[in-house]
Amino acid sequence: MKTKSNLLLLLALPMLMSCGGDGNGAASVPAGVDTAAVVYDNIMTRRSVRKYKPQPVERAKMDSIVACGINAPNGQNRQAYEVRIVDDADFIDGLTKVYVESNPKAAAEPGFKNMFRNAPTVAFIAADTSYDMSVIDCGLLGGNMVLSAWSMGVGSCCLGSPTRFMLETPAAKPYLDKLGFSDGYKLLYVIGFGYPDETPAAKPRRTDMVRYVD
Repeated sequence: MKTKSNLLLLLALPMLMSCGGDGNGAASVPAGVDTAAVVYDNIMTRRSVRKYKPQPVERAKMDSIVACGINAPNGQNRQAYEVRIVDDADFIDGLTKVYVESNPKAAAEPGFKNMFRNAPTVAFIAADTSYDMSVIDCGLLGGNMVLSAWSMGVGSCCLGSPTRFMLETPAAKPYLDKLGFSDGYKLLYVIGFGYPDETPAAKPRRTDMVRYVD
């Protein structure tokens, strides 16, 4: 389904419309654009990326990605999440050093640069622990972020192991503290962002777990 025109539209749409739409429940798109085809193509072609070019994602572009994230649906409009974006190499490299000290085999992996699958820009997402549905809201937020990023030529990878390490390793606590999450919020997961330096192939998806109930 991917076409050259669709790819061009994927790159152009973020500049042509805001993630919040026109305020009346519809996205502002140019006349004649097959929005459904573009959105479908973006979702179906998006892949998790684990090899990145070294430059961080521009902050203006990350602003757009985050804007798409916080415009995701969320329970009671509580927006029960907090997001911290880190593109500071000292932070990423310093935390990675702590990680390697605890996991020396990690640095032996070919091409290893940092613990975030080598991503130069990292989003840390925390959930409000006082709201039992906040983890769902955080998932919707992240889904919007990775899909909007892909439409802008930015790859991503959702990561759980760095979260576990940061929460369970005392030596990582200064880095967790530096993120400055509010009281009652707990780091839930991490998303690495960057410009892809690979083109991952699609992996098979199961469909047997889906059925209609009459």
